[in-house]
Amino acid sequence: MNGPMRILWIFILSCGSLLWGQSAADWPMYSRDLAGTRYSPLAQISAQNVSKLTQAWSRKLRGTSGNAVAEVTPIVVDGVMYLPASDRILALEADTGREIWSYELPPGQTPERGVAWWPGDRSNPPRLIFTTGTSVMSSPVAAKGAVEPVHKLMALNAKTGKVDPGFGNEGEVGLSVGYTGVPTVFKNVVVLGAAVPELPVGPTGDTRAFDAVTGKKLWEFHSVPRPGEIGHESWLNDGWKGRSGVNVWGFYLTVDEQRGILYMPFGGPAGNYYGGDRPGADLFGNSLVAVDALTGKYKWHFQTVHHDIWDSDLPPAPGLVDIVKDGKKIPALAQVGKTGWMFILDRVTGKPVFGVEERPVPKGDVPGEWYSPTQPFPLKPPPLARVAFSKEDIVTAQDTTPEHAKACQELYEKEGGLFNDGPFTPWPYHEAGSPSKSAIQFPGMTGGVNWGGTATDPKSGYVFMQTHDNSLVGWMEKIQPGAYYGRGTEGSNLPFDRGSIVGPGPYHSFSVTMTGIDGQVGVWPCQKPPWARLIAVNANTGDIAWQVPLGLVEGLPEGKQNAGAAGSAGPIVTAGGLIFIGATTDRRFRAFDSKTGKELWVAKLDKNVNANPMTFQGRNDKQYVAVVATDSLVVFALP
Repeated sequence: MNGPMRILWIFILSCGSLLWGQSAADWPMYSRDLAGTRYSPLAQISAQNVSKLTQAWSRKLRGTSGNAVAEVTPIVVDGVMYLPASDRILALEADTGREIWSYELPPGQTPERGVAWWPGDRSNPPRLIFTTGTSVMSSPVAAKGAVEPVHKLMALNAKTGKVDPGFGNEGEVGLSVGYTGVPTVFKNVVVLGAAVPELPVGPTGDTRAFDAVTGKKLWEFHSVPRPGEIGHESWLNDGWKGRSGVNVWGFYLTVDEQRGILYMPFGGPAGNYYGGDRPGADLFGNSLVAVDALTGKYKWHFQTVHHDIWDSDLPPAPGLVDIVKDGKKIPALAQVGKTGWMFILDRVTGKPVFGVEERPVPKGDVPGEWYSPTQPFPLKPPPLARVAFSKEDIVTAQDTTPEHAKACQELYEKEGGLFNDGPFTPWPYHEAGSPSKSAIQFPGMTGGVNWGGTATDPKSGYVFMQTHDNSLVGWMEKIQPGAYYGRGTEGSNLPFDRGSIVGPGPYHSFSVTMTGIDGQVGVWPCQKPPWARLIAVNANTGDIAWQVPLGLVEGLPEGKQNAGAAGSAGPIVTAGGLIFIGATTDRRFRAFDSKTGKELWVAKLDKNVNANPMTFQGRNDKQYVAVVATDSLVVFALP
C-alpha cells in the first residue's frame, strides 16, 4: 500500500475507532463488541474481490492433552492474536502466526471458547481473563456425582503471558460453579454465566460478576427468584427449592454500553422434559433478563417459553441494533433461540416492537405434569425454523432418493405414525407394553438457532443467523431401573422422562442412516429439505429479507446436494458487504453477499468448522479472516 493510501486507510480506521470506541482493525472480544453485533467496519475484503481470498497461514491447535478446542473464536488487539490451544493460552503475531508467548495449563483446564481482554488502568497492565475447568453440562459421569476439575477465573498479563498476581489470589479466583463461555468485560466488571449439570436439584445457575482489577466478587443474580424477589410467585409448590438449570450456559453476553444494561439469556429449568415437580411458569427459565451491569439490579425480563418441557433454551445472547419503525428510532435487540422464533424487543423496556400474542397450545397427558395453557408467539418475523410437521412433510424420491424416501416411510410406520399438533407439541405418555405412538417435535433439542447466535449490520438493520431443522421423536415413560435417560433426570427422583437411550423407549430424531453416492455413510433427515438455512431478517420491518440453504449433502445426487447441512456455529458480517460462516458438516468456509444471500466464495478445509469466525487488520495493513476448523486455526487474506 503506497504512502497516501496508507494515510487514508489509517484515517478511516481512526474514524471507526471513534465511532465504535475501539480500533476498527481489532476484534477485541468474542463477538467483537459488547452489543454482540459481530460486525466489522473493515471493507478491504469486499463483495467485489472476495473470490480472490486465499489461505495466508494456519496453525495446529491440538496439544499434549488432546483437547481440540473446536469452538474457539480468537481475539485480536493491536496486531496480537490471543486464543486457547488445547493445553495452552497463545499470543501470536496476527498477520504471520508467529508465537509471541505461551502459557501452559493443566490438562482439562483450558478455556473451551476463548479469552477476554481487559485494557488495564494506570496501575495494572492489560489482562487476559478466562475461566478454567471442563464442562459438566454434557458429562454422564459428572451427572453420577464424579468430582470435576477445579473451576477458576484467571488473569494473565497480556504482554508477557505470565500470571498477574494482582488479580485474586496470585492471579486466580476460585469458582464454586464453572463457566465454559467467555467472560464479558464491561468497564471494570467481569460477568460469568454458569455451567451446571442438567439435574433438577443441584448447584444454582446464578450469573456472577467480579472486579476486573482485584477479582473481588461484586454481585450475583438469582436465576431462580427466592422469596420476596420478582418472579418467585411463578414457582408453585416450592418447585424453586434447590433448583438447578436456569443458567446462562451460552458463550457470551451482551451489554448496552450507553445505558449500562446487561442482557442475560437463561436456559430452561432441569429436568429438561418433565416439570411436574416445578409447576408454574418457572421464571427466569427461558427468559431474557436485563439488569444494571454494574450492580446486577433487575430491570426487566421477557420469557420466551413458559414452563419449558422441550429443552428450548436461549443459548445465544441478543444482538443489539437501532431500528426505525414508523419514522421513530428504537433502541432494539433481536433474541433468537432453540424455538426457531425471533423476538425483536425494545432493549430499554423489554416490550415487543412488532407485537407478541399469547396463544393456546396443546396439553399433554403425562401424570402429574403442569402444562402452560398459552405460549408467546411473535407476530413478526415468521418462524426461522420448522415448528410443525405432518405426514406430507416426509421426503419423496424427487426430494432426495428413492432409497431414502422408502427408509423414512418405513421409520414413520414403525413409530406408529408421528404425532404433531404444531408448535409446543407435548410428549405423550406411554404405558409400558403398549403399542408405539411417538410424537415428533420441531425444532429438536439442537435445532432452531443454537449457541452460534446472530450477526447484525448496524447500517442496514439486517440480522443474520444460521438455523436448522433438527427433529426429536419420543414419548414420556416411567423411569426404568438401569436405563440411561441422558442429561436431565438420571440420578434424580423424578418419576418420568423421555424414552431412554439404552433400554426401552425411543430417543432419536426422524432421520435414517444412508450410504450416499460418494460412498460415505451419513444420517439424513426425513423431512423435506432444506435442512439448514442462512437467513437475513430486516429488523426495521420484521420481515425475512432473504434465505438460502446452507451446506452440501454430498451423498445426494447432483442437483440435489444443496439441501443444507449445518452445525451450531454462527456468522459474522463486515462493512465490505460480506457474511462469513462455517457452521456446516461439509468442511466448507463460505462468504455470502449480505444484501442478497448469494454465495461469493467457498474454501474446502480438512475438517469441519464448528466455531464463529472473526476478522481483523494486521500490522501490515491487510485484512484477514480467521476461523477454527476442529483442531486448526486457518487464516485467509487477499493475495
